[in-house]
Amino acid sequence: MTGTSWTLAKMPDLTGRRALVTGVTGGLGELTALELARKGAEVILAARSQEKLNLVVEDIRRTVPTATVVPLLIDLADLTSVRRGAAEASSYGPLDLLVNNAGVMATPCRRTVDGFDLQLGTNHFGHFALTGLLLPQLVASGDARVVTVASQAHRMTRSVPLTDPREDEGHYRKWRAYAQSKLANVLFMFELERRMQRAGLPITSVGAHPGYAATNLTSGGLHMEGRTAESWIIDASRRFLAQPAYMGVLPLLMAATMPELPASSYIGPRGPGEWRGAPTIVGTTKYARDEAMAAGLWQMSEEATGVSYP
Repeated sequence: MTGTSWTLAKMPDLTGRRALVTGVTGGLGELTALELARKGAEVILAARSQEKLNLVVEDIRRTVPTATVVPLLIDLADLTSVRRGAAEASSYGPLDLLVNNAGVMATPCRRTVDGFDLQLGTNHFGHFALTGLLLPQLVASGDARVVTVASQAHRMTRSVPLTDPREDEGHYRKWRAYAQSKLANVLFMFELERRMQRAGLPITSVGAHPGYAATNLTSGGLHMEGRTAESWIIDASRRFLAQPAYMGVLPLLMAATMPELPASSYIGPRGPGEWRGAPTIVGTTKYARDEAMAAGLWQMSEEATGVSYP
């Protein structure tokens, strides 16, 4: 199965299914939530800004008047907020789909509330904790799927930090930190599937990347430092080289909804370099499949977040 011809028309009816999508206040997250709602799913919209959440709720309900959407305030860079949000989400009952989409890219050297590097803390630790805390609701579904959104940037590094994540590693390189957080995403996706299989739990883990998609993520972190030559170049390349967001979201939706998608499938664009094109099953680097590194990351993540999986 390659899925090279997968389109929105192939999305199944999702009536009676409950999904949670993080990072819904723009870009791919908002489009993912919209299309899931359009197909009948109840969608829990998770983001850190109440004001922006309210606007997304209004936009989706305006586009899909029959949509059932629930706003959920959660900041993935704050583990207290993650715990609070997971507790609220658990009150809604079984969860059939979790799309770990939220992320930051190429930010200046910043720390989360808990002292982690902002990129690793948001992109990996926040989602690691959220997934673990929602595990009972995912199991209760009887047939749940977790989609981890990664990036081609995972190919830019061979390893992830496996020491104390609160340590200052000295000279900060924002692109290296971003690449490490995305490699952590893919390592997590594979290791989650291995652990669910060993535990005999009815949860399938898959991943996706959008290629080079025209969203604010590609410039948001850079603009935290003001307008620079680097941010100008990124903005220009996005305008001329990136595929539109409605194409970038297709790998996420295929990963989230394609029936009988094999476990550990990783979906991305089929075009040259996986930058653009229709979604299909794609490969990863050998480092993303390093089971020893994945196990080390998992142990560090449990210790760092205080969230332990069975």
